[in-house]
Amino acid sequence: MGFAETFKALSDSVRRDILMLLREGGMSAGEIGSHFDMTGATISYHLNILKKAGLIFETKEKNYIYYTLNTSVVEEVMLWLSELKGGSSDDQGE
Repeated sequence: MGFAETFKALSDSVRRDILMLLREGGMSAGEIGSHFDMTGATISYHLNILKKAGLIFETKEKNYIYYTLNTSVVEEVMLWLSELKGGSSDDQGE
């Protein structure tokens, strides 16, 4: 995973909203698209950027593709941000 792709993906509010939707579990592109007022092609564009960044997985089941959150990448970003901040909040009082 490259942080440049990850932060590019996270820079858009629609993609952040998609990630929030996927916290609850896997969804098809149609289910994701029903939450937004945009074309299917636009939803596919956003899903593709999230996939390239490693933030979501896609799984094919019969005629559908389901998207799920890749929590390991999210955890890696959070760890990096924590290190950037200077470690855990427990370390700040020392």
